[in-house]
Amino acid sequence: MRITYFINQYPQVSHTFIRREILALESQGFEIQRVALRGWDADIADETDQIERQKTQYILKAGLKSLVPLFFKRLVKQPIAILKALRMAFQLSKMSERSLPYHLVYLLEACQLANLMESEKSLHVHAHFGTNSTEVVMLAKYLTGIPYSFTVHGPEEFDKPLSLHLNEKISGAKFVSAITSYCRSQLYRWANYEDWSKIKIVHCGLDESFLQGNVPKVSKPASYQFLCIGRLCEQKGQLLLLESFVQLVKTNDAVKLILAGDGDMRTEIEQFIRQHQLDRHVEITGWISSSEVKKLLTESDAMVLPSFAEGLPVAIMEAMAIGTPVLTTYIAGIPELLSDKDNAILFPAGDVDATSIAMKNFTELSTDSLNQLIQNAYTSVSTRHNIDIEAAKLAEHIRQG
Repeated sequence: MRITYFINQYPQVSHTFIRREILALESQGFEIQRVALRGWDADIADETDQIERQKTQYILKAGLKSLVPLFFKRLVKQPIAILKALRMAFQLSKMSERSLPYHLVYLLEACQLANLMESEKSLHVHAHFGTNSTEVVMLAKYLTGIPYSFTVHGPEEFDKPLSLHLNEKISGAKFVSAITSYCRSQLYRWANYEDWSKIKIVHCGLDESFLQGNVPKVSKPASYQFLCIGRLCEQKGQLLLLESFVQLVKTNDAVKLILAGDGDMRTEIEQFIRQHQLDRHVEITGWISSSEVKKLLTESDAMVLPSFAEGLPVAIMEAMAIGTPVLTTYIAGIPELLSDKDNAILFPAGDVDATSIAMKNFTELSTDSLNQLIQNAYTSVSTRHNIDIEAAKLAEHIRQG
């Protein structure tokens, strides 16, 4: 079966879970056309991502003006379909954070996507995230009749469901993938009851490069390196983590924190580090490849993620799979995978003292307790987040109907 994957930007170092899903579906017999808006000029270090970029067609590579003639060709060829898509674009602009011109651009992008899908005789299109990428595939359906589905991760979709018109997108979809039960429950809030049956749980998955069948035993270290992976932004809670880390350093000087990522809050975070004289203890890596992230995970004693809002971070799964203990907040879908003192250490979000205590408690674990935590974590993630199993679920939903 030939299908299309449509993504806002692809490949992207923070979206390796999409790449894994595509490759797993291909291994199960699908022929997949990769289409993205952007990403042809991104700085990517990962060799697999470089190969993926060569396989990807880019809608905006020739510029936005190149899409205008495609719209008028469609208008002449399919006036009724274009008018229906225009009416939907107008409807989606209401209550949206983005004005009508943006939604008209999405329609131009949909015209190009329609051409690309028709040229490949694609039978289905799948998007990730319920934002503009899903709007484009939704509008393309008016032009081609090709059914669409999309995966919702959160938290962005849950922060502004009315602005994103989640209800309309769910209503028009063949099905919707939710990455956790929590995610599904949030979609239930905004979907019509008759559309609830469309919402399926398909977890993000890990491949055999992570799920190798065992995790090594570790010894209690003399000093501790904590790793925080994620975009430097408000929802990830890095500033709160640094406040907590100040407390930890006062009681244990043999600790280090690595912030792996970059983002809008980098300057503010760097100012905090200088102000509290943490330069010797804290390092910011900037954007790094997935292989570099994996290397840091293996070199670190624990991953700590103090998020205020999440879906279910893939970084948590990766850490659990290779034997790096996880300390994180019990929010959103995280407790569906992690249990406090069983396979992770959980603490309340937004609590500086609790975050610091969680790190301190981790440093006081015995070797036996540490290894039990690691083994339990591997068992949990390998059972629940195997990409071949999850891709098979997705494949079944695509084939049905």
